[in-house]
Amino acid sequence: MAWNLDSDRPIYTQILEEIQLRVVTGQYKPGTKIPSVRELAAQAGVNPNTMQKALAELEREGLVMAQRTSGRVVTEDMEMIKETRNKIALEQINDFVGKMLKLGFQKEEIITLIRQAQGGEA
Repeated sequence: MAWNLDSDRPIYTQILEEIQLRVVTGQYKPGTKIPSVRELAAQAGVNPNTMQKALAELEREGLVMAQRTSGRVVTEDMEMIKETRNKIALEQINDFVGKMLKLGFQKEEIITLIRQAQGGEA
């Protein structure tokens, strides 16, 4: 699983987003153990402290849980995973619509373009 981190945005934020994405897409399944901080940091090519900070934030959000003897596991709360998935989707949609509005498109034109892109009627 490649980590495509770029220098345009904070690494910490990108790590959060990547792990959230892996949870909502099922790469990290509910109730399963995720790799250790050191393993994830090595995979991503980042400082373990940065990875630890991101994982602590995901714990605070409830997406992952620390278990004293077995590391961190993904929540089994499917509603939490669904909410996270919807949150990510809304962020993507808002970003896209914002860019389209900057290009001068009206909301109705954006909807029409989306339908055309998906092979639907105009």
